[in-house]
Amino acid sequence: MTSSQQNIPTIQKVVAVLWPSFLTAGVATILFFTAFDPELLMTLSGYEPVSRLGGYTIGFFLFWFLTASTCVLTCYFQRPCHNPNNPE
Repeated sequence: MTSSQQNIPTIQKVVAVLWPSFLTAGVATILFFTAFDPELLMTLSGYEPVSRLGGYTIGFFLFWFLTASTCVLTCYFQRPCHNPNNPE
C-alpha cells in the first residue's frame, strides 16, 4: 500500500463508500417505485401488508445495502495484487 493510501483516515474511507451509495440508493428507489407499487408487491409476494411508506423505507435500505456492498467490493479490488518479484 502506498503512503498516500495509508494517510487516509478510516472515517473518510467509510464516508467515501456510504455517501455515493446513499445517493445511488435514493435514485434507485425513485426509479423502482415509479414503476412498482410497494403495497401491491407485498400482496403479490404473500407477505404481510405493509404501508407504502414502509415499503419505500424497506426498498431504500435494501438498495442502500446493495450499492454499499458494491462500493466496498470496488474499493477492495482496487488494491494492488501481490507482486512476487517484490519481497515486501
